[in-house]
Order: sequence, then structure tokens, then C-alpha cells
Amino acid sequence: MNLRVAVKEDCPRLLDLVHELALFEKAPEEVTVTLDEFEEAGFGNKPVWKAFVVESDGVIVGFALYYIRYSTWKGCRMYLEDLIVTESWRGKGVGKLLFDRLIQEARELGFNGMTWQVLDWNEPAINFYKKYEAAIDAGWLNASLSKQQILS
Repeated sequence: MNLRVAVKEDCPRLLDLVHELALFEKAPEEVTVTLDEFEEAGFGNKPVWKAFVVESDGVIVGFALYYIRYSTWKGCRMYLEDLIVTESWRGKGVGKLLFDRLIQEARELGFNGMTWQVLDWNEPAINFYKKYEAAIDAGWLNASLSKQQILS
């Protein structure tokens, strides 16, 4: 397994994994980002995300994508948007490799912590994060506006 920083040429495979995750999370129709939008957000004039990938024999089998979040209570924090390992590679250390690299990155960049979301029914993910003694909050509800709502 090889761990490295993602490059623009990885984006089609990363989006394939995003679609795989959306199927797993029972929401495939929710993925609306285009490849162009994804590439621009990561590698355009104003990149907003960074990712690490793990590959085996030249094929990306997992990735972790983060961006910087600012908390008025805590300051700059890493926000882990997705940690995805393709199904056939789960349980083989890919997630640990990625998560440990994120912790190292957060430390190197001087972030005041790291946050992310996990679905309450995703027991394997919850158990994975508990191995790191992560605090999993209850009581917060997600809120959002769609692109259509913003435009109308």
C-alpha cells in the first residue's frame, strides 16, 4: 500500500469512491457534484480541499478528504469530509493509515482539533472512531440549503 497526497488526475477515481459511499449510505441521488466542479474545488485557483489517497498496485483503494473549518469557539480545525475505503479493502488497515495521516497533518498545521460526521447506524465506522477515543456527540441536527434553494 502506498499513501500519498491526491493529485488532480486522481479525481475521477475519487468520485467513483464517493458514488460507492453514497450507495452504501443509501443516498446515491444526493451526489450532484460534477467532475469539473470537484477538480476545480481541489486543484483550481482557490483550492478548498486536500486529500490523501492509499493505492495498491496503482489503484486507489481509499481516500480521506478534508478542509479547514473555523470555529468561533475553538479556532481553526480540520474538517474530515470523507474517509472512504472501497468495500473489498475494508478491515485491511487502509482506514487507519489514512486517519493516522490526518492526525499527523492536523498536528503539523497546528489545528485546534478535527471534526467530522458519522451516521448513527454506521456501527463499523463508529467502532473505528471509538478506537481513537473520539467524542461522538448526540443532540446536533444537520441543516442545509440546496443549490436550488440558494438560487431561488
